[in-house]
Amino acid sequence: MDGAHSAALQLQQLPPTSSASTLSETSFSYKENLIGALLAIFGHLVVSIALNLQKYCHIRLAGSKDPRAYFKTKTWWLGLFLMLLGELGVFASYAFAPLSLIVPLSAVSVIASAIIGIIFIKEKWKPKDFLRRYVLSFVGCGLAVVGTYLLVTFAPNSHEKMTGENVTKHLVSWPFLLYMLVGIILFCLLLYFYKEKNANNIVVILLLVALLGSMTVVTVKAVAGMLVLSIQGNLQLDYPIFYVMFVCMVATAVYQAAFLSQASQMYDSSLIASVGYILSTTIAITAGAIFYLDFIGEDVLHICMFALGCLIAFLGVFLITRNRKKAIPFEPYISMDAMPDSYLHNRQLLFKRYSNSRNVPHHYLESL
Repeated sequence: MDGAHSAALQLQQLPPTSSASTLSETSFSYKENLIGALLAIFGHLVVSIALNLQKYCHIRLAGSKDPRAYFKTKTWWLGLFLMLLGELGVFASYAFAPLSLIVPLSAVSVIASAIIGIIFIKEKWKPKDFLRRYVLSFVGCGLAVVGTYLLVTFAPNSHEKMTGENVTKHLVSWPFLLYMLVGIILFCLLLYFYKEKNANNIVVILLLVALLGSMTVVTVKAVAGMLVLSIQGNLQLDYPIFYVMFVCMVATAVYQAAFLSQASQMYDSSLIASVGYILSTTIAITAGAIFYLDFIGEDVLHICMFALGCLIAFLGVFLITRNRKKAIPFEPYISMDAMPDSYLHNRQLLFKRYSNSRNVPHHYLESL
């Protein structure tokens, strides 16, 4: 009788222990999400500050008579150090939080750049003009902050260890192989139209960047996760998949930067920032959901709120970048390339003819 009673007591105590263990794992996953989100936010903030410092350095040297090159100034080197620190923080964040959470947080850099730009305005303005001119930036920053809060709150809680076996298993899974096949076909088609048909539309170029960027973030998460596990004592550097992922990460990042450079030569930077953020974030989240199964086990409410956070962040970034001034390049009134060769030839003959004459005014020779 006593044995049956004690067994019944043990059975009654089992469910609370199991639920407590589940609660502990859930709280730990939220803790990892928070660490990853904070690292990403910190990294993007520091990178934004670094870029603005370097821009300030270039502007100050261009507006002064300082003969020094930009790389000989302390401000530029401080910007470079902060940029490396920020990129390191963003890189480390992929090892703690799901890819679907880290990628959209790049909106933080857009918010920071907008705020820094408003604070360091050198123009004189009245309060009414300031509000009318920057109301879109304020609304955009508010929406981006709300979207970021929703992203962090309702982000997926998948925290699989990035071991060599797990990465290899995901790499050869049929959903990701199907995604790779569709992505390669789409990339080749876009590249054909861009190179052969001169389809220089910004959407075409930034879709190429987004497809490459999705592979970049997938490989970054694998490399960062395996490095963190190796530092913690679980060595992963002896797996060939680590080096495969590392090579893919570097290659896709280089080609992505090349396409971005081409886009920046044809389109305004604010347009590239808004359209590129929307396309890259959407495709990267899709790639993360397929490769790392980020949303497996998540309820519909969390997924819908996460999607709502993305949409609000997209709208905020669009409003912030829409308010930026477009850079108008300097164009001379008369281009020397547009002048006929006969005109240039005659100028050279006149200069040779009158250069030795003492009766010709000096300012006339300079005009030739």
